[in-house]
Amino acid sequence: MATTINELYLELFKRFRQEGTPSPSLEARELTAFVCHADKKRTAGWAHIYLDGGTIGEAHALADRYLGGEPLAYLLGEWDFYGLTFQVTPAALIPRSDTEALCELAIRRAQEVMEPRVLDLCCGSGCIGIALLHEVEDASVYAADLSEDALLLAVENARRLGVSARFRPVRCNALVEPPSALGAFHMIVCNPPYISKEEFKMLDKSVVNYEPRMALYGGPDGLDFYRSITRYWLEALVPGGMLYFECGWQQAEPVVELCERAGLLDVCVHEDLSGIQRVVSARAPRAGR
Repeated sequence: MATTINELYLELFKRFRQEGTPSPSLEARELTAFVCHADKKRTAGWAHIYLDGGTIGEAHALADRYLGGEPLAYLLGEWDFYGLTFQVTPAALIPRSDTEALCELAIRRAQEVMEPRVLDLCCGSGCIGIALLHEVEDASVYAADLSEDALLLAVENARRLGVSARFRPVRCNALVEPPSALGAFHMIVCNPPYISKEEFKMLDKSVVNYEPRMALYGGPDGLDFYRSITRYWLEALVPGGMLYFECGWQQAEPVVELCERAGLLDVCVHEDLSGIQRVVSARAPRAGR
C-alpha cells in the first residue's frame, strides 16, 4: 500500500509518543521533513505526496537510532533556533529553546546601541551571536570559544546564514584573562558550561554520550565560568556595557551574588518561557563610578 508523507509523519508520531519522547509531534515533523526533503513549514501538501519504500525505511532507521539515544539534531545535522536553521555537529551543544530568552534580551539591548560591538563568549555553534546579527543590521559579533571544532562550526553557520562579514571567530579560554587585542565591547553574552558534578550524574544519556563534555561541565558546583568571567572579563566591557549570562535552574542567586561582588550594577534575573530563572543581566559601572 502506498504511503504519503503525512502517513509517514503519523507513523513516526505514534512511535515517539508510545516511547514517551519529549516532543513527539515536533520530532516526527523534523524527521519526516528531513528524510522526504519536504518543507516542514508547509505540511498541508504532505497528504498528496507518495513515498518509495527506501525513503520510508530510511525514516524508520533514523527513528530507531533516535529512540536508541542519539540526539535527533545530530542525526539530522541541523536544528532551528530563533527562527533560523543552524548546522549542528557533536562539536557543539545543540541549540535549545531555553537560550532564546538570553538571545531576546541581548537583541533588545543591541537595538538601543549604535553599531554595537558584541562578544559571544563560549559561542559553541554561534547561534546566539548569529541570531543577533540577523536582527541588528549594524552590529558586529566576536564569537569566542576554546574548541577549534566549535569555532569552525560557528564560522560555517555564519556563512550559511549570510552574516560572515560582521562575524569574527576568536579562539580563547573564558577561564583566564581575555587577549588584550580583543578590545572592549558594548555587550558580552555568555551561555557557559554550567552543569555541576552532581547534575552531570543525572543528565540524560543522549546528552552525556553525544554532546561535548567541555561545553557542559562547569566545575564541582557548576559556577567555575561565572567566577572567572566576573573576575577577568569585565575589562572587556565598555563603561556602562551589559553582561548577559544564561544559568541553570538553581543558579540565578549565586550568579547574582558573583555579579554584585564584582561591582556590577543593575543586576537582574529574567525568566524563560517556562518560568525558570534563566538569565542574569548586569551593567558595568560608567566612567567615574
